[in-house]
Amino acid sequence: MPIVSVRIPQIGEGLQEARLVAVLKQPGEFVKRDEPIYQMETDKAVMDVESPYEGILTEWLAPVDTILAIGAEVAKMDVGVAAEQDAAPAHHAPAPAAPAAAADDVIGVRIPQIGEGLQEARLVAVLKQPGEWIKRDEPIYQMETDKAVMDVESPYEGTLVEWLAEVDTVLPIGAEVMRMRVVGAVPAVEPVHGHAPTAASAAPAAAATSSPSVVSTGPLRNEVLPPRSRAYAAERGLSADDLAALAARVGKIMPSDIDAFLSSGPAAPTSTVKAPSAGGPYQETAMNQKQRLLASRLVRGSQLVVPGSMTVAMNWEPIENLRGAYKARGGDFQPSSFTMFAYAAVQALKEFPAFRSSLKGDDTIRTYDQVNLGVAVALPGDELVIAVVDGACQLSWTEFANKLRERIELARNGTDQAHEGVSVSLTNMQAHGIRDAVAVVVPPALATVFLGEPYWGVDPAPTDQPKFQRCANLGITFDHRIINGVGAAQFQNRIKQFVETISGLITVE
Repeated sequence: MPIVSVRIPQIGEGLQEARLVAVLKQPGEFVKRDEPIYQMETDKAVMDVESPYEGILTEWLAPVDTILAIGAEVAKMDVGVAAEQDAAPAHHAPAPAAPAAAADDVIGVRIPQIGEGLQEARLVAVLKQPGEWIKRDEPIYQMETDKAVMDVESPYEGTLVEWLAEVDTVLPIGAEVMRMRVVGAVPAVEPVHGHAPTAASAAPAAAATSSPSVVSTGPLRNEVLPPRSRAYAAERGLSADDLAALAARVGKIMPSDIDAFLSSGPAAPTSTVKAPSAGGPYQETAMNQKQRLLASRLVRGSQLVVPGSMTVAMNWEPIENLRGAYKARGGDFQPSSFTMFAYAAVQALKEFPAFRSSLKGDDTIRTYDQVNLGVAVALPGDELVIAVVDGACQLSWTEFANKLRERIELARNGTDQAHEGVSVSLTNMQAHGIRDAVAVVVPPALATVFLGEPYWGVDPAPTDQPKFQRCANLGITFDHRIINGVGAAQFQNRIKQFVETISGLITVE
């Protein structure tokens, strides 16, 4: 009887140990591959853990409430009986069984089911490139759910052929994320890191290849929806049903087909629900990809970040005076007041390396040598993307102003530029009449700086007669796991000092 060990998996970057919360199977019970067998708790979440094998559970090696190291043995299974279960009814399998792949076949690798109830995950990073050799159980990409960011290991050994989705795409559980040319036979039931789709979304490869216009509402194959078109459809917010309908009409989908589809109907597909509702008739609209991505980041932030917030009033007159000087001089170079404020923030970031940092895992701080400044940019329809000026600390005033304008224009065309090196983002609400607010921090960033609308305030300098001056509130929300209150206040006040002495940084020539 082949007895194999079941070990605590690596779920998330930097985790060292986990607690065995509950066992879901008892010795002597038959366990199917991908079936939850126990629950484990890390400092991020409690999650179900699926069996990597099919067989009979022979024993648990640790009692409930034991804290185990990642990779430690937690149970043993007899996998020799798996072959005897091949004739089991079809309802025992998570999806209709497919023939075992032959040697050197190209097969799909799917988003795995990690934890009960998860419906989708975001592709955070790819760790391998097409053409690279991959060993079984080697990390190949990172995915983010509403519970954790985790490395995902390859269920096969072979060569990476292609990625089917771009980084930052939100994918349903079970969707194909990449394709591999594997070595050796592949089991009919994929392991945990290649979770099979449901029956509704699974289609025989031969049928999809020979008749691309006959598709289901599940993930479409590359023959019908090439990767470039797939990314473009996600960017434009098309649902799986929209793509299935379009594929039935045109066969292979190209970006021009997506444009034609959108121009022939509403930008966001809606359907009026006729069923009775306590609230009366209503409509349901699919959330577009940009908002899904933002929502994924915000949920992650609410789970990880320990926020701290503070606000200080600053003298806004030096900025307004400098803006007036540029207007009086004339010419094509007319930087905005916000651009001047952003330049002041960059100078402060050069002096505070802690604000150029992010937390990797649970106990490692990564500090970047350069300032990668993020700026929140609003789009029509209340969408939000991030413009980024990489290496902002290395630019002169004129170079910075031109680069910021270029990156904001790119963002206004719908390109989100956020990446893991953007530690601080600026949000400007001056044009919307908002004087104060508590901003949100989205990891891996550690702070968001808020700029409120100008208003008339009292000069705090002691005088016999109160003096009014133009003021603006400078707010900051920061991740208290990395930055403490005094450090945040020092950074905030340094921005204020640069704003109030802006003429020392910027000279109108």
